Amino acid sequence: MDGAGFAKTVLLAWTGASGAHYGLRLLECLIQQHVRVYLTLSDPARVVLHTETALRLPPSLADTQAFLDAHFATAPGQLQVLARDQWTAPVASGSAQLDAMVVCPCTTATLSAIATGASRSLTERAADVTLKERRTLILVVRETPLSAIHLGHMLSLAQMGAVIMPASPAFYHRPQTLNDLVDFMVARVLDHLGIRHSLIQRWGETDI
Repeated sequence: MDGAGFAKTVLLAWTGASGAHYGLRLLECLIQQHVRVYLTLSDPARVVLHTETALRLPPSLADTQAFLDAHFATAPGQLQVLARDQWTAPVASGSAQLDAMVVCPCTTATLSAIATGASRSLTERAADVTLKERRTLILVVRETPLSAIHLGHMLSLAQMGAVIMPASPAFYHRPQTLNDLVDFMVARVLDHLGIRHSLIQRWGETDI
């Protein structure tokens, strides 16, 4: 626990890849597990969110903050929504007390920018900081098929210590709904963050 009583501090980035449900569910689970969350979201992420879900975020940053606080019933100071170019945000520096960063869902453009150290946005800069500080970086990449360019960037980042976690839900837990498939991927992310959950039955726990 930190001084404010939160279990961990995690930066969650939503980008414009398909799979907005993954990002939403992950944020919900982090909030429920008393994790402090910094959230960055790109303009394409907003478009995909509006396309794939019934959620409608207001356009301004302040209104988005208020909307998500109410929607997820956050504790005071638990969630902070950051602007794309908010370079004064704590996550832009290695001095920040951050346990991990997750990009979920992650576009291949974001994958490329992180792999090459582009740092053109706060999300990219924070990922660069996460790598250099040897903290946990999880990239939930959503694209298919994958080109040699994508695979090369994944290999480079894996060699740097990042966790490459393509959005590839399994079926051994016998999913019955879309939510079951989403929960499988979110459960794998939570496992790598060291956060307890009971979202799915694990391999060997199901009756076959």
